[in-house]
Formats: sequence, C-alpha cells, structure tokens
Amino acid sequence: MASLKLDPIDIRILDEIQRDGRITKLALAERVGLSPTPCWTRLRRLEKAGIITGYHARVALRLVSPVATVLVEVTLGAHRQADFDRFERAVKTIPEVVACWSVGGGVDYILKVVARDIDAYQRLIDDLLEREIGIDRYFTYIVTRTVKDDAVLPVADLVSPQA
Repeated sequence: MASLKLDPIDIRILDEIQRDGRITKLALAERVGLSPTPCWTRLRRLEKAGIITGYHARVALRLVSPVATVLVEVTLGAHRQADFDRFERAVKTIPEVVACWSVGGGVDYILKVVARDIDAYQRLIDDLLEREIGIDRYFTYIVTRTVKDDAVLPVADLVSPQA
C-alpha cells in the first residue's frame, strides 16, 4: 500500500491532535490555519487512510493504585513461524501485557507488563511458562522511575526530508 503524501498542514493537524485529542474542530482549524470544513475534510482523510488510528486518554494509573511496570526480554526455544505465531497469539490475550515488540538482536521479543505488584507479575510469568508457548529464557527489568514516556511522535521531524 502506498503511503499517503502529507503536506505541512497535514503534519500540523497530526501534531495538534496528538497533543490534544479533545481539541474542537474549530480550534484545530484555527491552530493549523484553515477554515473548519477543509480542516475536517483533511482530518477525515487522515483517519480513513489509517494514519490516525484512534483517540485515547492517558491514565495516571499510579494515582489510582500502586502498580509495577516491568520490561521483559523473551527468547523462544525454537524459531519457526508457528513458534512465533503461538507466542504472539498468547501474548495478545493477556491484558497486563500492554506492549509487545518483536525485535532483532539477542532476544526475540520485548514486553511491557503493567501488574498490580511484583508478585502478580511473577504469577503472570509462571502462567506463561506453564502454557508452554515456547519461552526458553526471559529477563525481567523492573521500572523504578519513569524518566520519559511521551506519546507524542515527532511527525514533522520524521516525514521532513533530511537537511
């Protein structure tokens, strides 16, 4: 599928809605320098093209309940497509696994797990190991402090031609 060609106004729209997903259509149009109808048309085109995939609230979970955030490196025992598929299907069913990346290098996956506490995390890992979904090794990294967790992507920097 060919990527949608973005112009500077499209990029400004993406930047603005990342920073404020609840922005009104009128305010968005003003911020990007368009009248409301053309701005709305561009926004719908970006949504239909799949570039805008949703609007979400960021929840400060630690203000509601103590949580443990854990990063996990996972290496599978076998590396056939069926092994990857089995692992990925299982991970997609676990709500505490909030992100999973297939990576190159010395491990196969990196998971981000948010659990009630370390004991709950360990029970989750024990359950994964009992399911026999192909995990050979895993390494746990407990997040002790979040330094940066920015959901805003640097769209303008990424799509602009190199200087």
